[in-house]
Amino acid sequence: QVPLKPGRSLMDWIRLTKSGKDLAGLKGKLIEVTEDELAKHNKKEDCWICIRGFVYNVTPYMEYHPGGEDELMKAAGTDGTDLFDQVHRWVNYESMLKECLVGRMAVKPIAAPKGEGFKNEIILLCFIPENYIFFSSLCFLFYSYDWFQTDSLITIVIYTKQKDMNAELVIVDCQDKRLRGEIIVDDHSYLVEVGRYCNFACETFSLLVNIAEKVGKVEIILKKKDNIHWKMLGQPLEHHNTFIKCKDRGLFYRKCKLVSKMEVTHDTKLFCLMLPKSTHLRVPTGQHVYLKQIIAGTEVVKPYTPVLPFLPLDFKEPSHYDGAHIYLMIKIYSCGLFTQALDDLQIGTYISVSNPEGNFKKSQVQTSEDLFLLAAGTGFTPMVKLLNFALTEVSCLRIVKLIFFNKTDDDILWRNQLEELVLKDERFEVQFILSQPTKDWVGKQGKISSSLLSEFVKRSRKDSKVLICICGPTPFAEQGVQ
Repeated sequence: QVPLKPGRSLMDWIRLTKSGKDLAGLKGKLIEVTEDELAKHNKKEDCWICIRGFVYNVTPYMEYHPGGEDELMKAAGTDGTDLFDQVHRWVNYESMLKECLVGRMAVKPIAAPKGEGFKNEIILLCFIPENYIFFSSLCFLFYSYDWFQTDSLITIVIYTKQKDMNAELVIVDCQDKRLRGEIIVDDHSYLVEVGRYCNFACETFSLLVNIAEKVGKVEIILKKKDNIHWKMLGQPLEHHNTFIKCKDRGLFYRKCKLVSKMEVTHDTKLFCLMLPKSTHLRVPTGQHVYLKQIIAGTEVVKPYTPVLPFLPLDFKEPSHYDGAHIYLMIKIYSCGLFTQALDDLQIGTYISVSNPEGNFKKSQVQTSEDLFLLAAGTGFTPMVKLLNFALTEVSCLRIVKLIFFNKTDDDILWRNQLEELVLKDERFEVQFILSQPTKDWVGKQGKISSSLLSEFVKRSRKDSKVLICICGPTPFAEQGVQ
């Protein structure tokens, strides 16, 4: 993120979109845009961008973009879909930019094959079915489902043929007469999704998920609302029985109840959200979720990394952390539209929470001997579960060291718990570094730099395998990587 000028906050942008001003510059008309026409609008004072087939005039949005004008200009006059997906696929651009909509991209005509028509046509016909058969076979060979029933229960069985299946790879939601079961396989997922005729007792019955890890079989057990014989599981929905890339599915949300807010520091709170009874969701270590709220009529989405309710000093996951709750440590910014709205929420209200996302793999830790965690501020949040996993499940680690950067002593999250953890495990070390310390501070001070890192990031032995994880504001992370 970059600093924005005064009067250029998200709330200011929402006000501008509601003002009736012609932000698209076409006096309310929508047009069909050719590639040539799109390419002409490639300057800051005249910038059009295409996202998923729709063209937006982002010129008015330039000064409001949290990532800065230069990031938007990377896609000026072009199709920016891939760039958008890499940086912030989760943002609801349709809602944010609806008043900037210029129109649709024109459909390009398909050129007729050149040369000998019959020969080229044969090549084309052979090529497409081959790919189609390969992908459909991949789905049906390795992923299938079946279901059976008793008087009161429905059991859906998904056969994945995937070894090492575990609870973090299975996401199930039953809501509004709709059942959705998703199995994550690396960057793909298999989906069972049916609706209309489903009539489960989701409000009163916690669904059960049984996993046969070694054979990859997943059972989803739900209670019928009425004890009648079902002729079919439900009406297949659009993406039912498909195996595609996770990023092509879009984000799925469920409403979670806010059950508590606890102060961690002067400006940071620990939010506890309760999942619906009809949801099975475990957020993997190193992954995040998105919170979605409607603010002033605009859908606003932000990413947060779930933490544990506290650092488990006995190296066991807390017994009350049963998968029914999600804990989020969130800094409340005085001028932050989203975090202020979160802080204002009353206990018992609902927040939309997405499926987990992220590409961090536990195997990266399991093959390391030295683990260094560099965190700044709430960049500490992904380190919580990572610390717990490393110290409880990875016996080959010799050093686990957290180098924690903050402005002041009062900003350090869970300082007492971290210092207690040092006493509990001789492998763990923590180093607090402050950029704006008081005169009483006797520890290290400064900002992330090569000299500071060279002092603290040292191998346990000459040839040890090292993993370094960094999280914090973008300048901090970029400087750390350098």
